[in-house]
Amino acid sequence: MSFPKRPLFLAASALLVISLQCSFAQAGTMVQDTLNRVDEMGRKQGFWKVTAPNMDKPGYSDGQLIEEGRYTNSKRIGLWKRYWPNGKVMSEITYQMGRPRGAYKTYYPSGRTEEQGNWDLDRNTGKFQRYHPNGQLAQDFIFTPDGVRDGEQKYYHENGQLAVQVNVEQGKEDGTLKRYTPDGQLQQVAEFNDGVINAANSKYLKPVPKAEEVKVDPKAAPAPAVTAEETTNAVTFRENGYNTLYDRQLRISQQGEFKQGRLYDGRRYTYDKDGILQRIQVFKQGRYSGDAVITDEDRQ
Repeated sequence: MSFPKRPLFLAASALLVISLQCSFAQAGTMVQDTLNRVDEMGRKQGFWKVTAPNMDKPGYSDGQLIEEGRYTNSKRIGLWKRYWPNGKVMSEITYQMGRPRGAYKTYYPSGRTEEQGNWDLDRNTGKFQRYHPNGQLAQDFIFTPDGVRDGEQKYYHENGQLAVQVNVEQGKEDGTLKRYTPDGQLQQVAEFNDGVINAANSKYLKPVPKAEEVKVDPKAAPAPAVTAEETTNAVTFRENGYNTLYDRQLRISQQGEFKQGRLYDGRRYTYDKDGILQRIQVFKQGRYSGDAVITDEDRQ
């Protein structure tokens, strides 16, 4: 018994289909996004999750997620997320070829936004905003493509009131600086030329009272807790006693008498992204009593 012969082009087509199916299957196996994958050359590929324990990340429980994102040839790409030990997002940073480039956002442990802007390798570019822990805007800046502050710059008090307004030309104050009290009153007017203050055309309209003259408001904000980044110049931190604390850049961050681990009578110093002293908060009996005038000695 003989069977009719199948046309050659049909047989060839069948073989082609089978071949393509095998090829697609193999290709699908090759690009499968396996978690924490390392290729044959030892390079990280695809989606990765970093979990505790981690020697550099104390405070996390075993198996807890620390950060996650994608690798291409061991270089970070796209959006990477990092988490606080409480599980809330710490940062969202965009990477290109292993370096931060593009939009980013950081958060306080509470989940509120800490700052947001754009990075280009190691510098801020474009619009930048930083927030107080209570959610109020703290800084509103503009950076050039070279990472230098330029244009109108604004600082805000924790209650949302404008604190400082000044024009900056290529990183240097230029023109009129206005400083306001937390209740909105104009406190200081200063004239700058290429970053140098013109003392003759600068004055305080509302002098800041001395700390000892300020009556303590029992409803005022309490002194913030000492952060893990702050260190003392003493052998040990005195929970009850005098301390001078420094931040990671060895700048004074808090100074004065402490009680039960918090600033009781003293000052807290705040710096901007460029390391310039922007604010000195005075605390009396453990509560905020006002801002001190920033002198040239303070800036040294």
